[in-house]
Amino acid sequence: MAEFNHDDTTSWDAEDVRRQREAFRFSEEEGNRQREREARERARERVAARRRRRQRNRWIALGIKIPLYFVFVLATSALLAEWGWMLASDFCAFGQGDRRTASVVVTMDDNVRDVSEKLYDAGLIKYRWFFRLFARFAHAEEKIGAGVYELNTDMDYQALIRGMRNSSGSMTTEQVRITIPEGYNVYDIISLLAKNGVATREELEEAARTAEFKYDFIDNDSEDISRLEGYLVPDTYDFFKPERPVSALNKLLANFERKQDSWEGELAYAQTRGYDLHKIVTIASLIEKETDGSDQARIASVIYNRLDGPGDKAGTYGLLQIDAALLYALPEHTGPITSNDLETNSPYNLYKNPGLPPTAIANPGAKCIEAALTPESTDYYYYALAKDGKHRFFTNY
Repeated sequence: MAEFNHDDTTSWDAEDVRRQREAFRFSEEEGNRQREREARERARERVAARRRRRQRNRWIALGIKIPLYFVFVLATSALLAEWGWMLASDFCAFGQGDRRTASVVVTMDDNVRDVSEKLYDAGLIKYRWFFRLFARFAHAEEKIGAGVYELNTDMDYQALIRGMRNSSGSMTTEQVRITIPEGYNVYDIISLLAKNGVATREELEEAARTAEFKYDFIDNDSEDISRLEGYLVPDTYDFFKPERPVSALNKLLANFERKQDSWEGELAYAQTRGYDLHKIVTIASLIEKETDGSDQARIASVIYNRLDGPGDKAGTYGLLQIDAALLYALPEHTGPITSNDLETNSPYNLYKNPGLPPTAIANPGAKCIEAALTPESTDYYYYALAKDGKHRFFTNY
C-alpha cells in the first residue's frame, strides 16, 4: 500500500476546485453569450416584424391612396374640363339660346372693365373677368370707342370688340341725365323716361311686361308690369336719346343687383326669419309710401308686428291695412279713401287680405330697404298722421 501524502492530496483538491471553477465560469459565460445571442435574435425578429408590418401598412395605404389619387385626378380633370368648356362656350358665343340683340352704350369715360359690365348686364357675356383677360391680349382698349352699338348673342368676344369700334356706333346720339325719385312706381318711371325721349311709353311698357331679364329677382314667367316693382333703383342715370327700352330698364335693374352686396348679411338674417328678398323689397316699398321721411324703422316695426302676430291683443290678425297698397290697385283714384274703396277686390287691398301684397308697390330708397332689414323693436300696431306731418304710434286702436 502506497504511502499517503497529505501535500499531494491537497494539491489535487486545489487543482480540481480550480478546474471546476473554470468550468463553471466558462459555462456561465457561455450561458450569458447564449442569452445575449437569443436576446439579439429576438430583437432582430421584432425589428423584422415591425418592418413587415410597416411594409404591409404601406401596401394597404398605397392600395387606398391609388384609387383616391385617380378619383381626385378624374374629378379635377372633369371640373377643369367643365370650366374650360364653359369659358370656351362664352368666348365663342355657344349655347346662348335664341338670338337676342342688345344695345350697348359706351361713353368716353368707360374702360374695359366698364365695358365688360355693360356686356354682362346686356346678357352678351357670362364671365366678365374672362372677357377682360381676352381684351387685354386683344388690345381692346385701343379699339373700342364711344357710341351706341347694336350687338347680339351670336357674337363671340372678338366680334363684340370689332362691333364696338368707333366706326360701328353712333357718335352723335344725344344723352340725357335723369334722376329717378324714391317712391316712384314702375308707371311713374316709364312716364319720366318717355317724357325725356329715352323711348316711347308703349315701347317701355312692352319691354317691362315681356322682355326676358337675366336677373334672378325678376319673374320672367310673368307678363305683369308690376314684376319690376321694387327693383328699379331710384338714382341718377345717363340715357341716350333714343335708347332701346330693354337697355334703359336694364340700367336700373343692374344697379339693384350691385347694391345687394351692401346688405347681404342683413338679408341672410332676414331669411332665417322667413323673409326673402322679394318680401323685404315689398315691405320696403310699403315703408317708402307711408313714411314721413324720418320714421322708416318705426313703421317697419308696425308692419312686422302685424305680420308676425296675427290674433294678437291689438286685434290686427295679420292685416296691414295700408292705404298706399290699396291706392296702387286704384291708379285713377283721387280724393280720400271711401268705404266702397275698402271693398275693392284686389290682392293689394290689405284691409281684406292678410299679409303682404303680391309685389312691391313702389321702388324704395336705401333707407327704406335698411329699415325693412333692421326694424325697430316696439310694441306698436298702429300709427296716425298728425297735423304737423309726423306720425304718432300706438299699441292699440
